[in-house]
Amino acid sequence: MSLLEVEGLVVEHDRLRALWDVSLAVEDGERVGLLGANGAGKSTTLGAIIGLYPPLAGEIRFAGEAIARRAVSDIIARGIALVPEGRRLFPEMSVRENLEMGAYLPAARRRIAERITNVFALFPALQEKTHQAAGQLSGGQQQMLAIGRALMSGPRLLLLDEPFIGVAPLVIADVMAALERIVAEGVTVLLVEQNIHRALDFVTRAYVIENGRVVLSGTREALLADAGFGAKFLGLD
Repeated sequence: MSLLEVEGLVVEHDRLRALWDVSLAVEDGERVGLLGANGAGKSTTLGAIIGLYPPLAGEIRFAGEAIARRAVSDIIARGIALVPEGRRLFPEMSVRENLEMGAYLPAARRRIAERITNVFALFPALQEKTHQAAGQLSGGQQQMLAIGRALMSGPRLLLLDEPFIGVAPLVIADVMAALERIVAEGVTVLLVEQNIHRALDFVTRAYVIENGRVVLSGTREALLADAGFGAKFLGLD
């Protein structure tokens, strides 16, 4: 049994179909990519998993339990957290206050001090700016804060939606190293990314989505060896 199983997922936005038939699986401890161009349906897939978009059809199971159409708070309580595209921080609130917002569920609040300590160990730059408003942070520091906020709920599965947008190249290496540590500590990661090269530096396996459908999947090595994948997504002839 996979940690996350998505089967035949269909999602519509205002009667416009965004996902036609998406199926994927993520094993416990994996780091898996969901790759594709802008508008392919990647963010919608993550939104459906976390409960933002109730599916029109299909099944989503987490640790063997059906979670499709459950409330977002219930899904988070079961062990899934989302780092949304664009970070969506509370810009006028401090770094610490943003982290505390990630621990709003009762079970998480009981461990809030411990988890803030863990986030600061992962991202020392945040500790130096504990009382600074989130809106005053650099793009890279804001992304660190968004990841830290998601970790405050103690997830088993972390959904990352375009985590490197607006992050300086030198800081991307720091964020990538932190993600490596997160996985090493037992958190499974499903990463959405349209920069295929960057994603393949981190994930070990990936699904490629086009126009709301999964069109290709495989290990990083298999995808890189696929001439069609290289020509279409990596610009290789």
